[in-house]
Amino acid sequence: MSPFGPHCIDLRAGGGKPPAKHKDKAMNLFSEIRELVIEQLTAMQADGALPEGLDFTNVAVEPPRDAAHGDMATNAAMVLAKPAKMKPRDIAVALAAKLADDARVETAEVAGPGFLNLRLAPVLWRDLVTSVLKTGAGFGRSNMGQGKRVNVEYVSANPTGPLHVGHTRGAVFGDALASLLDFAGYDVTREYYINDGGAQVDVLARSVYLRYLEAHGQEVAFEDGTYPGDYLIPVGQDLKDKVGDAYVGKDESVWLAEIRLFSTEKMMDLIREDLAQLGIKMDKFFSEKALYGTGLIEGAIESLESKGLIYEGVLEPPKGKKPEDWEPREQTLFKSTDHGDDVDRPVKKSDGSWTYFAPDIAYHFDKVQRGYDLLIDIFGADHGGYVKRMKAAVSALSDGNTAIDIKLTQLVKLYKNGEPFKMSKRAGTFVTLRDVVEQVGADVTRFVMLTRKNDAPLDFDFAKVLEQSKDNPVFYVQYAHARVCSAIRKASEAGIDVSDATIAGADLSDLSDPAELTLARKVAEWPRLIEIAGRTNEPHRVAFYLYELAGDLHSLYHTGKDKPELRFVQEDNAAATQAKIALGRATAIVISAGLGILGVTPAQEMR
Repeated sequence: MSPFGPHCIDLRAGGGKPPAKHKDKAMNLFSEIRELVIEQLTAMQADGALPEGLDFTNVAVEPPRDAAHGDMATNAAMVLAKPAKMKPRDIAVALAAKLADDARVETAEVAGPGFLNLRLAPVLWRDLVTSVLKTGAGFGRSNMGQGKRVNVEYVSANPTGPLHVGHTRGAVFGDALASLLDFAGYDVTREYYINDGGAQVDVLARSVYLRYLEAHGQEVAFEDGTYPGDYLIPVGQDLKDKVGDAYVGKDESVWLAEIRLFSTEKMMDLIREDLAQLGIKMDKFFSEKALYGTGLIEGAIESLESKGLIYEGVLEPPKGKKPEDWEPREQTLFKSTDHGDDVDRPVKKSDGSWTYFAPDIAYHFDKVQRGYDLLIDIFGADHGGYVKRMKAAVSALSDGNTAIDIKLTQLVKLYKNGEPFKMSKRAGTFVTLRDVVEQVGADVTRFVMLTRKNDAPLDFDFAKVLEQSKDNPVFYVQYAHARVCSAIRKASEAGIDVSDATIAGADLSDLSDPAELTLARKVAEWPRLIEIAGRTNEPHRVAFYLYELAGDLHSLYHTGKDKPELRFVQEDNAAATQAKIALGRATAIVISAGLGILGVTPAQEMR
């Protein structure tokens, strides 16, 4: 039980045992009203007011752009006017008359050329609050994904050192996206691709060997191209502890393979610890090295060849290359242009060795063969050139049956003491993930990383992210949750029963003030928001929504200072307190679930 009472428990999505996935569409009030709109459009067809055979797929019900215009708006008349060969306003007027006859609709007003604004009966918002309380953390969970299998590959940093702040953004984005998709009804696998098959792991091995010699008391010099970071000092010592002086003075041919394996394992242990600092746990680690010498690369290329997509040819000079600087060579090429790429891509060099692209093809072929319905790759911004070729490869390998979405995460700019803080991995002066988490905490790190869309640059100011103000979104959202918990404790101390079971059955007719109904309306948007964010693979939408929801709760709280009847706790009126705590508790449930998707712990009190 929570130390703050039985009501401020952690209801984060993904925390502990996942709550049941509900099928009650009425929980999504926007879906319920959209069904009403479709029902009345169908009735208009039966009456002859609309022609038969219309497609209602693009008919939407959503919040109006201006809250003053109503509770919901529908574009039905606008999207049906052309296929119906009617004026949109004529459709809207007829539809408004139909909708106004329903008890759930208080008013239906036509605006502009044919938009339709709806005001709903207040009882719907009160019932929504009750629904949230009865459902708990499962409110907003969707069956949109229908259990489809999704592989989310993220981080996938080279195993040559600890994760730095650039990796942190991709790690947080990928983890939040995986949680979002799980909440939206998908079967999600979190995966890390270990880039341990390239030349960089040889460089790592040589760098560790220098630290190994150093552990034996020798003076060493790190040449350009090696990794001089202090993080390799303990690895060199561990190697000494394991093999003694067996490799001292020996030729590289003796120790390179063994130290490469040893170093990679040590770095992956370090990376797993880094991820744990952010609460990230992968379902699967896939080694690039496992693709070599196993026939997996050959099998993938043979699959493409069987489809007539592999040929021997000479590529045109890259853009910007002068003809005299270009030496044409015949190579083995993948006809990626058949699947939407700009140019065909080499898979084998003129000397017969594989290109960097070949193992990537094989890795994605393995994913395709594992039977995923959707692949999501999260790359750094510097991998933008890989997007089209990887999409072409997956399209070709799966015959267009496996979808792939590639998300790029832009750079994070760190500020320290008011000045930009630069990092250089090879110089050993980069800012690590742990540096950031140790200074501001995992919750702040995760939330701030999601306050911008993934493909927009992000400024991370160590001072601002710890401010206790409205300008700090993580504090603002946490404070909203803590305020509800505080009100619950205060009500309990006053002897008022505000247990979930009691307030779920409370009479909510006292919830009638515009500020209260505004908050209830925002809570009602949660299921819709989940489906939109899940369809677009954009977890930042959750962070934005939580900030707006917190704003509505804070606004209601401050209104209560001038209007005592709106305060959450009415010590002389248990029924009113229970109704107002019910609204606050419903809000806290949604905040907790949203923070859970983002991987942030909901605050129960602010210090």
